[in-house]
Amino acid sequence: MSDSMLTDAAGRIFADLCDKALLDAAERGEFPAALWRALEGNGFHQLAMPDSGGTLADAFALIGLGGRWGVPVPLAEVLLANRWIGGSDRLATIGQVLDGRIVEAPWGRRADLVLGLDADRSAYVLVARDREAGAPLESGRNMAGEARDALAIPAGAEWVTLTEPAHAYLALARAVAMAGCLGRILDLSLQYANEREQFGRPIARFQAIQHNLAVMAGEVAAAGRAADAAVDALDGDRFELEVAVAKARVGEAAGVVAEIAHQVHGAMGYTHEHQLHHFTRRVWAWRDEYGNETYWQRRLGRHLIRTGADGLWPLLATRG
Repeated sequence: MSDSMLTDAAGRIFADLCDKALLDAAERGEFPAALWRALEGNGFHQLAMPDSGGTLADAFALIGLGGRWGVPVPLAEVLLANRWIGGSDRLATIGQVLDGRIVEAPWGRRADLVLGLDADRSAYVLVARDREAGAPLESGRNMAGEARDALAIPAGAEWVTLTEPAHAYLALARAVAMAGCLGRILDLSLQYANEREQFGRPIARFQAIQHNLAVMAGEVAAAGRAADAAVDALDGDRFELEVAVAKARVGEAAGVVAEIAHQVHGAMGYTHEHQLHHFTRRVWAWRDEYGNETYWQRRLGRHLIRTGADGLWPLLATRG
């Protein structure tokens, strides 16, 4: 399947099923089963597997499209978990290992398999859950109302070493999802500014609004380019460096774009009835997951220090 065919097919699924009512229901704790069945039925859940016929870049393109629609299923976690465990028709998700537990697992309560990633060890532990037996699990959610759950690691669980930069892949997944989501926030703001009238004309015709929309557009473009550059570097030796740049730059854009979007929408944008909050709260939440701007800026800074003053210009000049 070509890139355009893949995104077109996924886009139709998201457009048909991922509306505000679905996002509201997911925030109330209802798993979007129909959306999951549609993705699974089209094989999207196994797109990141080496023998899927797609590429890892295709998987990140799907994640970015999911971000644009605010898709309330653990798309990145499902794709990468299946890549690392060799594929499964059961719902698999990923959480981070902290103090002997798996935490922040998207839809861990609904998953059949939970992969706990220890980024420091570059290893994971796989926990099979019997949802019908009600295996112990602590339910939670992030700022966007997305399910983020925790569970204990069973005694004697086997650890598997990863040969891929798992933490960087997950950070990139958040970066591309945020970039897609920021594009949606810009579109909503443009639409609202052209429809909302004051003093007999659309507010988009006021100079202050035009300036703010232009700032938003610049931030969205910069975020998209940074995310694309990291995806382009997937097979190169600069990959983690580009992820650091992308996660930091997209995170910065998230703050600017969301703030301006709510200014443009005024009081309407803060109401639950409007859909804007589903997207602004997602970028606010995702910017902190798998390392916030400060974390990745420090990683980038340490790399530049090791490179030294003489290596800075060659590093910048050879970026794609």
